This record gives sequence, C-alpha cells and structure tokens, in this order.
Amino acid sequence: MKTYLVGGAVRDALLDYPCSERDWVVVGATPDTLLALGYQQVGKDFPVFLHPETKEEHALARTERKQGHGYTGFVVHCDPAVTLEEDLLRRDLTINAMARDATGQIIDPYGGQRDLRQRVLRHVSGAFVEDPLRVLRTARFAARYAHLGFTVAAETLALMTDIVNQGELEHLPAERVWIEMQRALAERSPETFITVLRDCGALRALLPEVDRLFGVPQSPQYHPEVDTGLHTLMVLQQAARLTPAADVRFAALLHDLGKGITPEAEWPRHIAHEQRGLALVRDVCQRLRAPNQYRDLALQVCEFHLLCHRARELRGKTLLKLLRGTGALRQPQRFEAFLQACEADARGRAGSEQRPYPQAAYLREALRRARSVSAEAFVAQGLAGKALGEALAAEQIRLLDAMRTTPAD
Repeated sequence: MKTYLVGGAVRDALLDYPCSERDWVVVGATPDTLLALGYQQVGKDFPVFLHPETKEEHALARTERKQGHGYTGFVVHCDPAVTLEEDLLRRDLTINAMARDATGQIIDPYGGQRDLRQRVLRHVSGAFVEDPLRVLRTARFAARYAHLGFTVAAETLALMTDIVNQGELEHLPAERVWIEMQRALAERSPETFITVLRDCGALRALLPEVDRLFGVPQSPQYHPEVDTGLHTLMVLQQAARLTPAADVRFAALLHDLGKGITPEAEWPRHIAHEQRGLALVRDVCQRLRAPNQYRDLALQVCEFHLLCHRARELRGKTLLKLLRGTGALRQPQRFEAFLQACEADARGRAGSEQRPYPQAAYLREALRRARSVSAEAFVAQGLAGKALGEALAAEQIRLLDAMRTTPAD
C-alpha cells in the first residue's frame, strides 16, 4: 500500500499558490485494509475515507467508465491492481493530474509541470468529454489563475464546445451548477469564468439572460465601452476588486439583465430596464437554486442601482423608498453589499475604473439619519398603528430632505 498527495495541493505547491485542502490517493489497498487501520469511510459512489488523525480525504485508486449522461453517469472500478497512472489518467486537466510521494518526488505522467510553465489549462485525455461538469471546472480554473497568465488550450476549448453542442450540460443538476458558479464567482478573476463559458457556448446554455447582453449597445455618453455584455464583465471585475463576497459579484453579474430585452427600436436607450430585469433575475435564481441571500441582493441591485447613482439628487421621500426597498432599515449590515455592487456598476465603464463613488457615503449618512428616528416620542403623544407609521416616515423624510446637496459633476 502506497499513499500519494494528488491534485490541487500538488499543483498549487508548484505554483507557490495558497491551497486549503489536501487530497490523497491510496494504491494497492482495499476498503477493508483502510478500515482496519482506523480510516472512516464516507464515499457513496466510490470508496473515500477520512484519515483517523488528519481527517483528510483518502480515495482508493480507481478507474471510471462512462455510462449514461451527466457527471454522475460513471461505473467506478476500485482494485488494488489499479495503478497511480491509471488513476491520474481519469482526471480533468494535466495540472490536476500530478502526484507527490512520501519522499517529495513529483509523479507527472501527463505533462502537468510543462503546462504549469506554459500557463495552459489542457485536458488529460479524450475522456474529458465524458463529464460535462468539466466545462464549468475548466472555466473556474481559468478564473482562478487568469492573473498568472493561464489560458485554456484551443483543443480543450474545442472539446468543451463539443460537450455543449451535444446537450450534455442539460443533464447537470442545478445544485451542482450553482456550486461551481458560486466557487468561480469567488475566484480572483470571475469575469474570466464568464468569458470562457461564452467562448465555448456554455453561457448561452446556462445563463442565456447574460449571454444575450453581448452585442446590445448602450449610450456612449454614459458607457464609452458601448456593449452591454462588455460592461457587465467590467462591473464583475470591479466587484471582485471591491470585495471577496460572492453574493455581491453575483448581483453585479445580473444587474443589467433588463437591457437584454429592450426593443431594438429603442437602442441605445434602455428606459425602465431595472423593472424589466426583475423577472429575469428571479428566473435565473430559481433555475440555479441560488440561496435567498443571493437572490434578494441581486433583485435589490437590479431594481435600485440607478437610484443609488442619483442618490444626491433624490428628495427625502425617494431616499426613504430606496432605504426601505433595499432592506437597509431592517438589515443595515446588508446595505454595504448593495452599495458595493452599485459602486462596481459605476466603475465598470471605460475610463471610470478609478473614479470615486461619493454616493456610498451619502447613503450611509442617509441611513444613519433615517434610523435615528425613534418611535418613543410619537408613542408618548398617543400615536399608534397607521398614524404612528406616517409620523415616523414624515420625520425621516424631513431629515433626509435636510441633507440634499447639488450633485457633483
């Protein structure tokens, strides 16, 4: 029995890149062997065990044979005779198909170190096409390492396109798609994830509402980049610079979906695109089984981002509507996520990447003033119910009107 460190831990060590998990492959053993040594079995589809001390995952070396559709349609074969090279052959990318033995020696039968040096994401074998989830995984790795200069090999992108054209993505469970998307949004360059998906046709299959934004023009007066799809990528990039929070980045990705259904006769204007986009955001979130926190923030940003940009022009009544609509009065800590997504939108335009966003500070002050109004004084006057609510709102509006200023250019 021999144990090897495999996958991401080997890859990231060679890249001198942070890695939080370590996975192991055990060659020459059976489930009974590991159980006798105190390992705890946790795998259902194939034998995976937790080390009795480190609790790190140890999988028996295995081979796989495709049977059916989707990423679970495999027959798995585990046997002490399965070699390390056979186990590595079933992996997705060459940079993930390396191992390290107990002495520190790297076992690299498929050129992973070469591709690390060349900054290439390349499939290990033709079996790549058997798992449609690898389309998303490859795009996610592209987002993870784009800042290091990594790109997807042309032949691998061609296989990803074949997977899409064969309709294999339709067999992926929504929950599994969401997991990959959520992880990709948290990577250093999430906009690259979207770009790679679009390059192979997967964006059209998974997020047609986003894909349709490309080629839709906007007014060059406000959007020198013109193309709405390009603007969306720039906003996502700015969101990644502002915060590591994946829900903010998700909201940035979906904020302009309404522009994708603007009648062409109205181009390049997109009047009321915020309202038109709400149903599309709901559809995306329902289809992907996005958590409520992601859905709610995406809806708030879609509906109110233009009001946020115009914050210093708004009357007190409209400011209060904005604060209520974003849930800021009930959850002030979540309001920061809304402000970050709106700032990303403002900066996601050619030439505006470093422009200050004073609206955020203005709205923080507006929220502070609105929340400073207490019901106690009005209750002492005998007000209750609707009358109490109206008195509170009137006082909040008075305070908000008092802070109005002339908008800066």
